Amino acid sequence: MRRLAHSGARAIVDMSYARHFLDFQGSAIPRAMQKLVVTRLSPNFREAVTLRRDCPVPLPGDRDLLVRNRFVGVNASDINYSAGRYDPSVKPPFDAGFEGIGEVVALGLSASATHTVGQTVAYMAPGSFADYTVVPASVATAVPSAKPEYLTLLVSGTTAYISLKELGELSEGGRVLVTAAAGGTGQFAVQLAKKAKCHVIGTCSSDEKAAFLKSVGCDRPINYHAEHVGAVLRQEYPEGVDVVYESVGGAMFDLAVDALATKGRLIVIGFVSGYQTPTGLSPVKAGALPAKLLKKSASARGFLLNHYLSEYRAAMDHLLKMYTSGELVCEVDLGDLSAEGRFTGLESVFRAVDYMYMRKNTGKIVVELPHAVNSKL
Repeated sequence: MRRLAHSGARAIVDMSYARHFLDFQGSAIPRAMQKLVVTRLSPNFREAVTLRRDCPVPLPGDRDLLVRNRFVGVNASDINYSAGRYDPSVKPPFDAGFEGIGEVVALGLSASATHTVGQTVAYMAPGSFADYTVVPASVATAVPSAKPEYLTLLVSGTTAYISLKELGELSEGGRVLVTAAAGGTGQFAVQLAKKAKCHVIGTCSSDEKAAFLKSVGCDRPINYHAEHVGAVLRQEYPEGVDVVYESVGGAMFDLAVDALATKGRLIVIGFVSGYQTPTGLSPVKAGALPAKLLKKSASARGFLLNHYLSEYRAAMDHLLKMYTSGELVCEVDLGDLSAEGRFTGLESVFRAVDYMYMRKNTGKIVVELPHAVNSKL
């Protein structure tokens, strides 16, 4: 039997489901919910994922929380996940989504040592594209309220912080190039590099995004639809840049390699330009890469957040303090400027993914999951 704590008491589950799962407002948690499920492997998110409307609300285990999601985050890698690229042994159907923020509505007895019903938590765990998600208590971070800004830190903020700290070797006066700088992760790479007193260059796709980048401290935004990135770098930075924070891949990766200074560091956190292809890759001039790196005593390093989870908790704590003190801007894009308006409800996750790949977003794309008081679905 599962040992649970709910709003009234700690209990052994030996009675009805509804009687033992109470939300913090005292209404019964519904038996059914909606969630997004990967039902076939494809980098086309709309083909791969199905919205299922009558799924059982899951039971938390002894060390778990049941979270009623309020906001969920959209990531470029959602389509890598739906294509089965991270773990080929996992076969459909499986739940989609990486991160969410919401209220704890039930929890296991052991989990009640660190969390309480009614608490707001942010988490990085599979299956967030759902009304309710079971989350290990160990990966949930308590936050003051269900503000979407807190969600931006879970994957995007920690990726930027840990990768620059571990691989960037930032120093005062260093020149840092951030590609896709106005995106969910890029916005943090720009700000953190500025905090390290670096000169920051950022690529983006519009004048509006360039204005945003200036507002968060970027010294030289480059709208690649108005200027040629390679030409700007050659003319304005003839000695090269010390660090490139790269997430685009393809031609942008090639420009980044060419722009490296002597002893420069290239940090690869992704290659989004290739994710929608059958292979997930975008062509690069890899044949010349060894010679180019050797000629400059330069380096290229990859970064995947899952390999640095030992650093995760400290990074989240640090970023939360920075945001709370006003030192960090957490830009959220809820789709208000999209053609069909704000991303509201799980069905709008499909639109949000499309919006990202059309390069429309400024900051982190977040989908709102509104809940009526005492909703029974």
